[in-house]
Amino acid sequence: AASHATNLGYQCGGWTATWQGVDGNNYTAAAVDPSTEIIYSKNPDADFVKSNNFSYAIVVVGETPYAETAGDSLNLTIAEPGPRTILNVRGNVKCVVVTVSGRPVVIEPCESIIDALVAAWLPGTEGQGVADVLFGDDGFTGKLPRKEERALDKF
Repeated sequence: AASHATNLGYQCGGWTATWQGVDGNNYTAAAVDPSTEIIYSKNPDADFVKSNNFSYAIVVVGETPYAETAGDSLNLTIAEPGPRTILNVRGNVKCVVVTVSGRPVVIEPCESIIDALVAAWLPGTEGQGVADVLFGDDGFTGKLPRKEERALDKF
């Protein structure tokens, strides 16, 4: 679910194809085994989630591409519809939230209700690596040298 799940342009960030990056593509669909049933909705509402009786969900949210001053921001909170999508999904099924960003981002008020969080940063064309760990083909091995802050006032 969410806007960054199938958008390679967002996953690559700025300086990809153009200075400020690009929006779009659908090349990431091959990252998951063909036998895995995937039901995708860009911005699912609570009724969509309830009606499908999912076992779990993966919600991928993040920033749009940027470079240099166009990316300057004093607000590092994930923009809508990201938080709304997380709340709609998590209110009905357990979920993993994957953030796609070029810097630490804040996902308040959702952080306290999600079941797992993966900071994928900008995986670029290798979303396969993110899929590998999410679906258990490989283990998570990376660790940040310090705790990533989750509230804007902590930065």
